[in-house]
Amino acid sequence: MAVTAEQVNQLRKKTGAGMMDCKKALVEANGDMEKAIEILRKKGAAVAAKRAEKTANEGLIVTKISDDQSSGTILEINCETDFVANSADFIKLAAFVSDTAHKNKPSSVSELVDLPAVKNMINDVLAKVGEKIEVSRFTNETSKNGIVVGYIHLGSKLGVLVRFDDVADKKNEFETISKDIAMQIAAMNPICVYREEVPKQTIEKEMDIYKELARKEGKPEQMIEKIAAGRLNKFYQENVLVEQAFIKDNSKSVGDLLKEFNSKNGTNIKIALFHRYHLGDENK
Repeated sequence: MAVTAEQVNQLRKKTGAGMMDCKKALVEANGDMEKAIEILRKKGAAVAAKRAEKTANEGLIVTKISDDQSSGTILEINCETDFVANSADFIKLAAFVSDTAHKNKPSSVSELVDLPAVKNMINDVLAKVGEKIEVSRFTNETSKNGIVVGYIHLGSKLGVLVRFDDVADKKNEFETISKDIAMQIAAMNPICVYREEVPKQTIEKEMDIYKELARKEGKPEQMIEKIAAGRLNKFYQENVLVEQAFIKDNSKSVGDLLKEFNSKNGTNIKIALFHRYHLGDENK
């Protein structure tokens, strides 16, 4: 049957698909609008299969924080090109998937993307953009007596989720510092919060390197251990969050910043943990 330009335009408005795709779908559906929408959605699934071997290296990092700040989610969703990553459809999809992960608390990526609402929306966007889309990873965090804070760096290629415990009733007073600490993690890429959390093998490897360097520098053998220990302290200052120099005031450490706040407000706030997602990180 003949398909009118008005029908094609209607379908485009409903689905966002290309003009020729809309026309073909309407012809196949004999002008039935709902059936044509279904055909386009199935086309999205077909595109996904076709693009399965492609590499999705672009995308976005997004966070979702509950209104009371007691829980939060950080998520990475990928596509093939930066052009699609910055499109309104993909940005909307990223927000929807992170909101769903936050609300439903799935146990894995596969469980998340198998949720009908998520699967349908991914297929809808696939039908529009024609690129491989995949959710790489996500993390949900909850603090019973504290807050969860999110930070997304400009461009949405880097994001941080931090959990603070024992915040008590000082959420408003702590807001600026909590965001500063999240920005610190984004900027300085610490490996953990406290030195006790540094893996033993990492310490042993660093100590071996420092000892070897000291020997090559001709340092006396009896001084090697002490020199290596001093350099290990420098390693902690550069890589452990609470020992890093605060990016807004390098006269104090992040630990000092927190200690000052606790002393002033009679609190015992602790940085429990953090997640730092950088687009395309290998530790997915």
